[in-house]
Order: sequence, then C-alpha cells, then structure tokens
Amino acid sequence: MMLYKLLSRINIDRFEPVVISLIDGGPLAEQISALDIPVYSIAMNSRKVTIQGIWRLINLVWQIKPDVIQGWMYHGNLVAQILSILSFKPVPVIWNIRHSVYSLEYEKPRTATIIKLLAKLSSFPKTIIYVSQTSVNQHEQLGYKASKSVMIPNGFNTDVFIPSTDARQKLRQELGLTENALIIGLIARYHPMKDHANFLKAAAILLKEIPDVYFLLVGTGLEEENPNFVALLTDLNLTNEKNFYFLGERQDIPYITAGLDISSLVSAWGEGFPNVIGEAMACGIPCVVTDVGDSASIVGDTGKIVPPKQPELLAKAWQELIELGVENRKNLSQKARRRIIELFSLELIVNRYEMLYDQCQE
Repeated sequence: MMLYKLLSRINIDRFEPVVISLIDGGPLAEQISALDIPVYSIAMNSRKVTIQGIWRLINLVWQIKPDVIQGWMYHGNLVAQILSILSFKPVPVIWNIRHSVYSLEYEKPRTATIIKLLAKLSSFPKTIIYVSQTSVNQHEQLGYKASKSVMIPNGFNTDVFIPSTDARQKLRQELGLTENALIIGLIARYHPMKDHANFLKAAAILLKEIPDVYFLLVGTGLEEENPNFVALLTDLNLTNEKNFYFLGERQDIPYITAGLDISSLVSAWGEGFPNVIGEAMACGIPCVVTDVGDSASIVGDTGKIVPPKQPELLAKAWQELIELGVENRKNLSQKARRRIIELFSLELIVNRYEMLYDQCQE
C-alpha cells in the first residue's frame, strides 16, 4: 500500500507518474487509476514469461520515455534494470526493496535466485531504497552495494489513522463488551512468521493474573474456515475461551485499531518496517512488539519491546502497561501519535521520495 500512498500525495505539478504492473493489476491498480494516474498491466504469468509480454513492456517504455525508472520489489527491480538498458537513452534506475531477508531458505526458490542476481547487479542502479535499516543491513551482507543504500521508511496517513473515542465505543458494542472493557489486539494475517501462537500463549498467561482482559485478532485466515488456525486453538485449549474474538479479514482497520487499548505485533521473523505498528501509534494506541525488523525503532519509548517467542515476557509487558492505569497510558498514547507525526508522517516520507527523484535527474 505504500506505493498507493506515495502516488496519492506526490506533487503532480512536478512529477508525472506512470505505473506498469507486470501481472494483472487487481484492486490496487483500480485505486491508483482513480487518482488519474495511468496504469498499464502487462498481465505476465509468473510461471511463464512470453515474448508478447516482453515486447509489450519494451514498447510501453519506448512510448512513455521515462526520466526515471523505479522498480518496486525484487521482480520489479530486475525488470526496471533491464528496461533501462533497452531504453533509447540512459535512464537512471531506482530499486525499491520492501522486504527483509532473514534467510534465503524462507524465500521461494525463484525469488531467492532473483535476490542473489540483484546483488551482482547492484552497482548499476542509481539508488537502492530500503524500507528499513534491518533490510539495509541484511542486503548489504548479501553483497548489495552499500554506497547505493538509502533508507526511506513507510509513511502513515495521520488524517485517516486518528484517535477516536467513537471507535472505542462502537467496537465494544460490536463485541458485546462493556464500555470500559480492556482490549489487546493483534492485526496480522495468519502466517507462521506472525506467530499467533506466541500471542495466544501470552494471553492465556495474562488471563491468570487479570481475568477481565479481552483479546481481539484480526486478519486473513483468523476464522473457523482455516483448519490450521482451528488446530492451533485446539492445541492451546482456547476453542471455548470467552475472552477471545476472531474477526478474520476486515476492511475497516482504522476503526478497529482506534478501538484498542493496546496493540501488538509479535512476529518471530520477517518484518521490515511494519505498517500496523505505525498505524496503531497514529491512533494513539500504545504498542507491545517483538524486537524483529525495525519494530523497536518505530515504537521508541512509547511502548514495550520484548524478544520474539517469549510469551511470558510478552504477558509481563502487557501487564505493566495495564497497571500504568488509564491516565499514564493516555500520556503514552499522545507520545506515540506525536512520534509518528514528527518522524513518519506521509508528507515527510513523500517529500523524501520527491527529493530523491530530483537528485536522480541532476
């Protein structure tokens, strides 16, 4: 979504962005098109690259005559570098790496091959943008050219993610809870790296100390239709637990987020610069997160940082925030939102991209 957020705020009086999607555009392409930004879909099959698709791609670039070509993620970076060679004139290329690489073994074989290939080609782009300092360090260790590295984090729309007492009230009404019920939330799709087991184990520990806390899990796969998730709940003896709410995928994340008392991201690995943390902080929700990726640097001193896969420490951190009391948590809330506005607002981040585009054409 950072691509959409960037395009939604870029100065169109100075820049004329055009988006080329290597695959079918999908909902994101529709959203970008609604900004009156041209979007072209090559509709390549990820398993089979055709001559027709390659020719259409080259022909598009010849027609557009770009001043800068920016790739987005590994496959896009590779294609961007190839297209710059096939352009009528030398065109500066920017790579944008949105990923952390804790081990190539976690990657799909084709993606791992492209990651290694890009390391060998990394002297060619003008700049390589990374979304997190963790990603910078990991890729440089893989052989990516350090002199090309620039870290530009995700930006957050603080007009959309805002504190809301109304959201707090409505969320509790939706769940059938009292207006003062304390809710700890995890917004993350069901995936091993997100470590929902850690969250649930910590929740069970906390409930032994504070039985009137409620836990809300939101994300794709967090529903009864997912047998793996149901098996996890069964293993942890949580299938009939009344303090847990599983909402599955939702489209109203700003509302859900603003209704929480504490937000958590408890990933075991794989995070770069997690949006869900910045979004919660923008809503004035204190966070407890695992020290994975740049999570700790986002939170700073506005929440709690714990090691991954340590449910006892996670439960303790939650308990410490709860025992601070409402007023002290409110101070943390204000501090968290202020940190996002001052360091990670969308306006600041878009301005950094625009400055980089200008520098590439000098």
